[in-house]
Amino acid sequence: MTTTAPSTPGVQLLEVSPEYAGQRIDNFLLARLKGVPKTLIYRILRKGEVRVNKGRIKPEYKLQAGDVVRVPPVRVPERDEPVPLAQGLLQRLEASIVFEDKALIVINKPAGIAVHGGSGLNFGVIEAFRQLRPDAKELELVHRLDRDTSGLLMIAKKRSMLRHLHAALRGDGVDKRYMALVRGHWATAVKQVRAPLLKSNLRSGERMVEVNEEGKEALTVFKVLRRFGDFATMVEAKPVTGRTHQIRVHTLHAGHCIAGDSKYGDDDFTREIRELGGKRLFLHAYMLTVPLPDGGELKLQAPVDEMWAKTVERLSAP
Repeated sequence: MTTTAPSTPGVQLLEVSPEYAGQRIDNFLLARLKGVPKTLIYRILRKGEVRVNKGRIKPEYKLQAGDVVRVPPVRVPERDEPVPLAQGLLQRLEASIVFEDKALIVINKPAGIAVHGGSGLNFGVIEAFRQLRPDAKELELVHRLDRDTSGLLMIAKKRSMLRHLHAALRGDGVDKRYMALVRGHWATAVKQVRAPLLKSNLRSGERMVEVNEEGKEALTVFKVLRRFGDFATMVEAKPVTGRTHQIRVHTLHAGHCIAGDSKYGDDDFTREIRELGGKRLFLHAYMLTVPLPDGGELKLQAPVDEMWAKTVERLSAP
């Protein structure tokens, strides 16, 4: 990316270099205007103050090499004044790294930490790692996990790795597996749930997803891992498609909601699990297999946290 001289004070004209071709304009701006509130970035996009080749565009517009992006005057905090994050959080995330090389970081994300700031949060995993790795100028999330879901999360350190993994995610090159503790006796014969999912936003701004014929195709493959009588089942979930809240809504659709799910769960089941010490959403991304650009393959597993492990131990007690 090269920057030409601003045409008026405060206005930036950014020329898109080939390595950023295909990136959405909103993600492009979020990466370049670090520290600017997400709501402000979407507001200037919505109002048409951001122009590409002198024309208005939508937030989902995908950039092309050679595009010239006009950014209106916005105050960007200086590089040395990021929102200071608690040292304890930074140390916790540093300790959560399960793999790192020159192009990729994979962490075992703790439950309760958002992957990025927004919706009232000043920070998330990506903002923290930009402070932990200040020399890595191209840090971007490869994919997302819900705030209350724990487990393996990929962060690209280089644009080339981000493009490679996005291509793999669009195909069938990435194998992601989750563990979920669900209510009741999951029948062994139920090996998959195929049900279209539709997103909607409530008045509060909260995002909800439901099974709806007008939604996008969604498929999750399931396998029983362990039973706890007829009370609960530990299942493995492999999302073939990658829809928002897919596993949580598909387990509900199958009649077996996930323990601790405040949006799609069962209050009585959640309360009983909480009484055993399980005060979290019982959904964990525990296994990941990804192809690497050199033709190799990265296989990782992430253990569950102590709360999860102790709750399952108590569930198993006679």
